[in-house]
Amino acid sequence: MAESTPIRLFSPDLDGTLVGNPEASQRFRTAWERIPVRRRPLLAYNSGRMVDDMRRLVIDDVLPVPDYYIGGVGTQIYDERRERMLDEFYRHLADHWDLKRVQEIVGAFPAVRPQPAEFQHAFKSSWFLDQATPEVLRTLEQRLTESDLKVKVVYSSNRDLDILPTNATKGGALQWLCAHLKIPLEQVLVAGDTGNDSSLFHLPGARGIIVENAQPELLEATVDIPTYTSRYVMADGVLDGLRHFGVITRPPGAGQNEISSEDMEPSFRMLFTGTQQGPLTEEEKKFLALAYEKALVALKKNITPLGFSACSLDDNVVTGTDANYRSVWGRDGAFTLIATLELDDPEVRTAQRRTLDTLLSAATPTGQIPANIRIDDGVPDYAGVGNICSIDSGLWVIIAFYDYIAKTNDLDFLRHHSTRLQTAMNWLSAHDSNNDGLLEIPEAGDWTDLFGRSYNILYDEVLWFRTNVCYGRLLEFQGEYARAADYLRWSQSIRGRVLSQFWPTTLPLSGEAKPYRFADRQFDLGDTQYLLAEITPFSFNWRCDVLGNLLAFLVNLLDLTRARTALRFMWGVGVNNPWPVANLYPVVQAGDPDWRTYYTVNLLNLPHHYHNGGIWPFIGGLWVQCIHRLGFHEIASRELVRLAQLNQLGRDQEWEFNEWSHGVTGRPMGKAFQAWSAASFIRACHEIGVDPKPMQNPT
Repeated sequence: MAESTPIRLFSPDLDGTLVGNPEASQRFRTAWERIPVRRRPLLAYNSGRMVDDMRRLVIDDVLPVPDYYIGGVGTQIYDERRERMLDEFYRHLADHWDLKRVQEIVGAFPAVRPQPAEFQHAFKSSWFLDQATPEVLRTLEQRLTESDLKVKVVYSSNRDLDILPTNATKGGALQWLCAHLKIPLEQVLVAGDTGNDSSLFHLPGARGIIVENAQPELLEATVDIPTYTSRYVMADGVLDGLRHFGVITRPPGAGQNEISSEDMEPSFRMLFTGTQQGPLTEEEKKFLALAYEKALVALKKNITPLGFSACSLDDNVVTGTDANYRSVWGRDGAFTLIATLELDDPEVRTAQRRTLDTLLSAATPTGQIPANIRIDDGVPDYAGVGNICSIDSGLWVIIAFYDYIAKTNDLDFLRHHSTRLQTAMNWLSAHDSNNDGLLEIPEAGDWTDLFGRSYNILYDEVLWFRTNVCYGRLLEFQGEYARAADYLRWSQSIRGRVLSQFWPTTLPLSGEAKPYRFADRQFDLGDTQYLLAEITPFSFNWRCDVLGNLLAFLVNLLDLTRARTALRFMWGVGVNNPWPVANLYPVVQAGDPDWRTYYTVNLLNLPHHYHNGGIWPFIGGLWVQCIHRLGFHEIASRELVRLAQLNQLGRDQEWEFNEWSHGVTGRPMGKAFQAWSAASFIRACHEIGVDPKPMQNPT
């Protein structure tokens, strides 16, 4: 329950919090303006943007009019009612501040680049510094201190460096404003998503909302501070938090305030040209309602005494190696659990818990989570096809365990498995044999278990990032704050490593003695438009792993700008045709350097088959989620209809929710009533608010 003390002032961050998904920003504006004036809190935007830039968001009707703007990472305060800057605040900042000297010292630091002039201010010196380590930041801070400067070094998003007066920061400015207005901090609510928001949450007595897309740097900084962490992203997470604290009673639905094609930015308006748009018809809504009910039926066909099976035991004939489908799988079971957490169904909730219990109880003494456990005899399989271990089973199980505990607050279950979870983390960590932050994966050692990838694989590294975040949060739930902070800090290093390695760029990187010439990087690859599929010490795989890129955005590794770039590429090359979506673009053809002779085993990985460019409905659900989170509700709704049409197809009957389909013909090719196909469709329905049964409010 939210605290009873009323909120008199709300101070949210903008980028990544209120701004990022334009439709969600409009939902915030609608909800805020509906609050009766007599009980509406004061609104003070708090951003790294300068005040003039912040005001343009209001002039352009992106956000509601606030009472105050706190800009420049706490170096400006503007009173909107009186239309004036609070110049008296500057006197509070001036002690031991020398902008010219700051610029001289920071400008001489290796690999630092100044941000554009519009981000600079008399009391704010802003720079870019890619992938800076804590040691690098400490060295910089020491040089500034040795020059008799009292400053704050604020670093966020693995890139943005702000040098501020010691009395600045977002939290410091808000505290000054509250004292100026005589508002106790106990009556203040804040919201944010990155490290430069952490000072807001450290204000004594203030309450806070952390949105689902928050970076680990903020989670680390607030690890021992009570906050409300929403399960929704950006402005939708803010709305969820406002509901939690009693500021609003019910957020607007996901289908409200959608941006029409005419109002999209030109590049995406052109990208979606030829795509059916406009609100769904009543007939389409009825079709989705039917699809949702059929998905629930398909899901429940997979509930067994040991947890979720991979596919319905009663509707599939299995022979040979197919017998392993009669199993509770680490990845399939965990994914199904995560995707069904919002279902208020006791039978489903029991299956979620049993899935985790079954898998963790079969962990080896060294911490290996089995690939699967056979339902018929309870025997665990640690190797799988080809006698190769399944690395991603442990990753998925730890992620799912965190999501389950965050939803249910079943701390007794967490304590019961805490030792096994730590041992599993140790086993996974051992696969980073060179201690560079990335796991080394054996060939065909993850979900693409008949496909030739190895070493640093995007899909696994994305899950490894998320696993460290989730395990850090599990330690936080147990009150082990120092250890939790270590894992959250390490996850930031993993994120930086993934972005630097898998998203090649011709821009200079932090730590380079001299920038690469464009020709040097162009010779290697140039600037890419998506995260690469695979990196080895000797080469790279330049293909687009669709699942890896979608997961990277959904687990907050990939930032909004790059996620939109990746979506443009994937949509442009048609990964959603004939259905959403193929798992790989382009496919590997016989004769390619990436071809393996074993791709003909069971005729699975021929071109456009299975892992080699097959269409996977469970990835289609993630596709819908990503499109919606980027602010294209109508497009996401249309893709959801197409996903429902795919799930309606079947080899023997309608609504089979098959495992996969052929990448060219679109015809179902996999097992019927696949658990994660049904679960992913249910989750996509919840994401965009078209499920026929109202989703339960998060606890």
